[in-house]
Amino acid sequence: MLKNQFLPTTLIFFISVIAFFIFKNNFHLSYWFLSVLLFLFLIIQSLGAYFIQFNFHLTSINSTNTTEKKVVLTFDDGPHNPNTTKVLEVLKKHDVKALFCVIGKNIEGNESVLQQIINEGHQLANHSYSHAFWFDVWSTKKVTNDLAHCQQLINVYQASPKLFRPPYGVTNPNIAKAVKKLNLQSIGWNIRSYDTSTNDIEKIKQRIVSQLKPGSIILLHDRLEYMPQLLEILIPAIKEKGYCFSNINV
Repeated sequence: MLKNQFLPTTLIFFISVIAFFIFKNNFHLSYWFLSVLLFLFLIIQSLGAYFIQFNFHLTSINSTNTTEKKVVLTFDDGPHNPNTTKVLEVLKKHDVKALFCVIGKNIEGNESVLQQIINEGHQLANHSYSHAFWFDVWSTKKVTNDLAHCQQLINVYQASPKLFRPPYGVTNPNIAKAVKKLNLQSIGWNIRSYDTSTNDIEKIKQRIVSQLKPGSIILLHDRLEYMPQLLEILIPAIKEKGYCFSNINV
């Protein structure tokens, strides 16, 4: 899973070595050239970490491999009571299955919500136990322990859970190592709703519908109070485009 970053980092390393020998007798040129390469290296690493779709640090499922007009609804940051329950009511009304990327610490006290998710035919994914602000700078060991804790909680409801969505969608080598160690499969998205940036449900609906294509994975958040209202207009709009909803097969 680390192979994706091998080519750009190795290329920059060899260019740096070549530059050193070319400019070794000219300190200013050498310093300038290496500074530019370092800047490019940092930019590449940052973009690779922030955009999960680049598959830079680890390989994620960012869309399903299909030519059929099928899409996947995914919800992050739950379970939340009562908002997740309200989301489940709308999904059941429209006969739609979805993937819920749950935070481990939110399961405690919301066990009945997790059971309802499974009973109604939806899937669960690991969204870390803590979803901590500094999660992305933790050591591999700490990340592994955090994800393993969430896995244990999810396993009570869904046997052998495999899917993992990185907190904030950010990846790095330590997260990639933890994912590999736990034999998880990272899942991203190719339609970001930005539902946490605005509560204009018509605007969010239009943004999603305008980007639909076979295999799309849509990112939403079930903890948001207005999510049931959004789904009431979003689901029919997606169906009107000839699409149906599916789960993730791993």
